[in-house]
Amino acid sequence: MGYFKTIFIVASINVVAVIGMTIFTGFTGLFSFGHAAFIAIGAYGATILTYFYHFPFILALLLGSMLAGLVSLLIGYPTIKGNLGSDYLAVALLGFGEAVRVILENLKITQGARGLPGIRICCTLPVIIIALIFTIIIARNLINSKFGRRMVIVREDAIAAEMLGVPLFKTKYFSFFISALFCGLSGGLFAHYYGFIQPAMFTLDQSTQILASVVCGGIGSITGPIIATYIFVFIPEIFRFAKLWRLVFYGSALVLTMIFRPSGLMGYKEITFTGFATRLKQLSRFFNKNTNQIT
Repeated sequence: MGYFKTIFIVASINVVAVIGMTIFTGFTGLFSFGHAAFIAIGAYGATILTYFYHFPFILALLLGSMLAGLVSLLIGYPTIKGNLGSDYLAVALLGFGEAVRVILENLKITQGARGLPGIRICCTLPVIIIALIFTIIIARNLINSKFGRRMVIVREDAIAAEMLGVPLFKTKYFSFFISALFCGLSGGLFAHYYGFIQPAMFTLDQSTQILASVVCGGIGSITGPIIATYIFVFIPEIFRFAKLWRLVFYGSALVLTMIFRPSGLMGYKEITFTGFATRLKQLSRFFNKNTNQIT
């Protein structure tokens, strides 16, 4: 049970970052290969505060997330203001992510490539669940708000959105900021669960995995990417006995999803408590009807 608990916690930490990417990619329609940089900034920002300055964990976590959000405002202004296409923006953020990793490897306070060992372990299962619920609620309320509808319009047709009076730059800029906040939060949780971080942990591979979860889960859905994240974390662990072949199973799952479900696992659908209760009622009526027919 301890093993599955660990896997669940790791997957849940990834979910927080995936929800951030879902807002930026799934609902605004912009792609990024550099969001691992914001995870790194949140991780190092929160860790430095607890490691060297003995800040309370929750306060350090919030400040680390805000630091990631602040950096996103600085890097997002020239890239998004320049009205780069989605592909060019993805490449620009890829360069930003690599630049952040190199900077972290050459700073004294981060101890360079050696990393920071012995970080205080504060990220427990209750903390993860609270952070996950908080993130989902914020994301859901944002998507259902007036601003969330603007993001969807921008994703569907930016030119039409501009003709309708939707401020393209503000919409994209704020979406980028919120996604960076969530990634920074994920980084702080990551650091205070593993107890050790180094720049090599935050590479293009991590950004790609986050983006893959969003695309395979379903662009236009929150619950889809969440489900996809848990699947993609558990698959390599289930096939760990196969050693390197487990990566083949992981890649096969991605390919099969794209072939048989090009819109993602959930597409544009969501799993809600109301819908779940309705399904339960339908199943109950179905079984009652069959039972009556048999009797």
